[in-house]
Amino acid sequence: MEEQWITSVGIDLGTSTTKFIVSRLRLARMSSHFSLPRYQIVERELIYASAIYSTPLKTGDEIDVDRVSRILSEEYKRAGLTLSEVKSGAVIITGETATKKNAQEIVHFLAERSGDFVVATAGADLEGVLAGKGSGAEARSRNIQGVIANIDVGGGTANTALFQRGKAIGTVTFHIGGRLVRLDQAGVIHYVAPAIQPWLRERGFRIVPGQQVSFSLLQEIARQLSRCMLSYLAGKEQGAAGLLLLGRPLAEVPAIDEVMISGGIGQLIGEPAPTNLDETATYGDFGPLLAHALAQESRHCPFRVVPAVQTVRATVIGAGMQSTEISGSTVHIDASLLPLRNVPVLKLEVGGRQLTAAAVKAEIGQMMELGRRLFDATVSPPFALAITGMGYCSYAELQLLADELAAQFAEAFPDSSIMAVICENDMAKALGQSLTIRCQHRPRVICIDQVRVEYGDYIDLGEPIAGTLIPVVIKTLAFHEAGVEGIQ
Repeated sequence: MEEQWITSVGIDLGTSTTKFIVSRLRLARMSSHFSLPRYQIVERELIYASAIYSTPLKTGDEIDVDRVSRILSEEYKRAGLTLSEVKSGAVIITGETATKKNAQEIVHFLAERSGDFVVATAGADLEGVLAGKGSGAEARSRNIQGVIANIDVGGGTANTALFQRGKAIGTVTFHIGGRLVRLDQAGVIHYVAPAIQPWLRERGFRIVPGQQVSFSLLQEIARQLSRCMLSYLAGKEQGAAGLLLLGRPLAEVPAIDEVMISGGIGQLIGEPAPTNLDETATYGDFGPLLAHALAQESRHCPFRVVPAVQTVRATVIGAGMQSTEISGSTVHIDASLLPLRNVPVLKLEVGGRQLTAAAVKAEIGQMMELGRRLFDATVSPPFALAITGMGYCSYAELQLLADELAAQFAEAFPDSSIMAVICENDMAKALGQSLTIRCQHRPRVICIDQVRVEYGDYIDLGEPIAGTLIPVVIKTLAFHEAGVEGIQ
């Protein structure tokens, strides 16, 4: 196989809107014919984008599963796509929708009805990174010297991801979004999100459902919300912004050189600014006012605002086109065990020292004990063990690793029917075969290479492409420390 295209989907179920995209990913051989095959995704092509739907809710705190399912079914038909054609992608549940009482139920429901290999997940940190990939911020960060922040502002949250030299170095999320305040065109308030009530009180604003408000009051709220977030990102105001944070703050706010604004609010920035309540409440919320307040306040900040390549579809494009990489071709897999989803990662770092029997036994023993403490021993596999730091691996060293891994895994996880091993270098086929001989198919072994992961990541392994390659999604679910790498 010199070249192949695979189909990927992205589904974003957000606070305000639901979106669906289909893309094609081109795999090409990057190594010479005189070396081990190495394939990468070298081109991504968006081939279908759905209409933007209002996210269907049964009640204020429950997603309408049936209506979402119908939307998805209809969009697959419009795209001319069957489930069996889907080889990668992601279902992302985002913003305030992730807090609905049936959020976890629906995200797995959608994944099961989206294709053979679609990862299902939620979370503001991951959403922010995917939006930064889809908006073009990650790509732009490779071409500038400093840090670029993508602020993806939707209906319920502003998910901010910081990129430097093509890597995500941090995320922070604010309770700022267009549908946090909902009203009609007469200015009567219908909803104020509980998440922003502490900030409103601290700033001296009092708005409650049933109250009729003025255009100038809403304008001032939008202005101060925007100023508070941007001041935080500029490294200035930290106090009041804490009332708007979802999750932990950044450990340190780096100097930001450029900012992109994506999401539904990013799209509204390009529309005429509202001048009265009637124009403000066009969508039943104060989103248009928030968009233009954000644009105005950003002019007073030390960073440059640059246009996003994608705005309202940034997250779904990031999920469908940018979340997948490809394993090495010298892998040891049993296709009947795939796909595997949401497998936590433990790292075994063996580089920089001689691999003695005593050292390998001790290191693997520590990993197995940590795995028993952290993960469910009845799950198969309980975790994926990532072997990192090795350069050349001799036959003797490989057999030593296989001996200890097989023996200690069987002792620590006797009920597990699958052992998953991830190698950075081209050794998966040989190591997988050696483990299989020792394990005698209990547990069965999956061993892949040419994939780099970090401790704390989760990994998803898809069904084989062209016999040997498999699509891989690496998910880093939290970015609260500078220097942490993003989703691959």
